Amino acid sequence: MEEYLESLRRELTLRFPGREAWPLETLYLGGGTPSRLGGSGIARLLDVLRDRLSIETGAEVTLEANPEDVSTDSASAWRREGINRLSIGAQSFDDSALRWMHRTHDAAAIRRAVDSARDAGLTDLSLDLIFALPPEVHRSWDYDVTEALALEPTHVSLYGLTVEPLTPLGRWRERGTLGEIPDDQYEREYLRAHDAMTAAGFEHYEVSNFARPGHRARHNAAYWRGVPYAGLGPGAHEYDGEVRRWSVGAYAAWVRRLAAGVDPIEGSELLDAENRETEAIYLGLRTDGGVRLSEAGLARTAPWCSAGWGTIHDGKLVLTALGWLRLDSLAADLTLVRSR
Repeated sequence: MEEYLESLRRELTLRFPGREAWPLETLYLGGGTPSRLGGSGIARLLDVLRDRLSIETGAEVTLEANPEDVSTDSASAWRREGINRLSIGAQSFDDSALRWMHRTHDAAAIRRAVDSARDAGLTDLSLDLIFALPPEVHRSWDYDVTEALALEPTHVSLYGLTVEPLTPLGRWRERGTLGEIPDDQYEREYLRAHDAMTAAGFEHYEVSNFARPGHRARHNAAYWRGVPYAGLGPGAHEYDGEVRRWSVGAYAAWVRRLAAGVDPIEGSELLDAENRETEAIYLGLRTDGGVRLSEAGLARTAPWCSAGWGTIHDGKLVLTALGWLRLDSLAADLTLVRSR
């Protein structure tokens, strides 16, 4: 913890050398397991940040948490320090599926975490769930969705399992010990979750995210709108409106560079007008805000709407859940039309 906090302090000094505090409308501690720092660790982390940055009144301050890290004491400490939103990595309520995923918690720990957070006064709670597990796992997705809704979170994020090369899953697939996840299973589970969540009063406001009214993730929504953001820590990305940059991903390399007084940036890219237009289309189609279309675009997408993939409202194309399952191909097609 000491090494991590000192390295973060050095990165902040390099990146924000002036003493004028930079105001934050949202702060997201995640992309990892920051809850491992506990109550006192997160307090010290926020002290380091506040030395250079100013968290505005009313800011959304989110902490990603493993269920096993959430206790009434830790949650109370987080709340005292300004954390007002907790994102809990539930993943599944099936203990055998959790063991298969090498998670260190069980279903009971998820329920205890939610109870502890609420006892501490943290009521804005998001749950992460993974769907489209291989048939060999024998997990009931309907059960997982039902159990998640029973905990009455304010927000739910769904992520379909992907099998990447050079990972244990990838090697199992190559050896034939893990079956391919059928496309129809992926689609079926996604649409079942959409139906259940929307019937329970959630807004399906982004391809992977559901929220009760008034509880959309403000931080993530900024990404989808192309708002500039800063990123700190190993593997962090940031964007200033024109340039995207990212830091070295390996923790040890990040520490070494900062100890030597070197910016840990690993790479960057300048987004030209065409790049930004492409991203605007893709990010707009990800959300229920949609994308405004030209006459050519409206003509191109008319068959999509007939197929149930989208709707047109005030000149904007808004994808349906069925359309979001085809997001990549539809965005690519629309980008091609706009480039002509």
